Amino acid sequence: MRLADFDFDLPEERIALRPASPRDAARLLAVEAGSRLSDHLVSDLPSLLTPGDALVFNDTRVIPARLRGVRQRGDAATAVEATLLRRASASRWTALAKPGRRLAVGDRIVFGEAADRACLLSALQATVAEKGEGGEVTLAFDLAGADLDFAIAASGAMPLPPYIASRRAEDERDLVDYQTIYAREDGSVAAPTAGLHFTPELMAALEARGVSRHFVTLHVGAGTFLPVKTEDVAEHRMHAEAGEVSAETAQALNAARAKGGRIIAVGTTALRLLESAAEPDGDIQPFSGETSIFITPGYRFRTAAGLVTNFHLPRSTLFMLVSAFSGLATMRAAYAHAIEAGYRFYSYGDASLLWRARA
Repeated sequence: MRLADFDFDLPEERIALRPASPRDAARLLAVEAGSRLSDHLVSDLPSLLTPGDALVFNDTRVIPARLRGVRQRGDAATAVEATLLRRASASRWTALAKPGRRLAVGDRIVFGEAADRACLLSALQATVAEKGEGGEVTLAFDLAGADLDFAIAASGAMPLPPYIASRRAEDERDLVDYQTIYAREDGSVAAPTAGLHFTPELMAALEARGVSRHFVTLHVGAGTFLPVKTEDVAEHRMHAEAGEVSAETAQALNAARAKGGRIIAVGTTALRLLESAAEPDGDIQPFSGETSIFITPGYRFRTAAGLVTNFHLPRSTLFMLVSAFSGLATMRAAYAHAIEAGYRFYSYGDASLLWRARA
């Protein structure tokens, strides 16, 4: 398929800069194959599910992965911004760096808050150990393990998506807003944003409805923000992300489906991990490792019957995934309705409940 197949006109004002308050007051568009659409609120979700259904959440926790600092080379100082991608060892991270092309192996970077032109507070130092393509570098920090984690937490900022960060700076509210209420496992540099809509009250209502909840972990990388640059979609390569499905969760989901319950993934990250852990017959196995699964139309899903997800940007891998799940024509119609009806898009936007198209 061609990249242009996944293009559509999205007015800039449809990209949300702040989440709904309370979280479950966001709008929810229910979408079935064949373009049957119905408008709801996220708080209505229990009434759209049935007892025995199983929701699967990604419990990853976002770290303050955006670091700003200075590269000093002789008397010349260059401002540097690095967004951590993936931990490579106790002291090393791969990162997207700006300006990546001006960095060289061996360069020293001091990250931290600038107090004046001469010094930095809360300094965190690293050496450029390797350079990759497209501004990707490997940073070897002077600290390691828990000491490095504490330093990143002190120096870093929440890595808001570029479509938000280009229009406003991150602030204290984002420390809470850009984290799910059930986040537990540190490691993501982007939030599993479908989960941002869930509140304790909604969780209680789902439990009262007889809908079970289960947790998997996929540490979302900044690659989720990267645009697709190849016109032939099949030539795009996803960044690998680390994930885990425990034996207990796999067993519980298989049991729920055996009893006639439907698996509903909360977010594309949870869905991608489930598909990575599934056998051809749909049986979910324990999983621990990396996945770079890239889902486009024509993919045969094996696990989830439903998907709770936000509204995604044109020409993105996420819009390709939802088009594979419910059908490209269905999703085009759903997004046209959402734009016309004033739904809010992307990380802080509204949500949809998609049902899988029959093969």
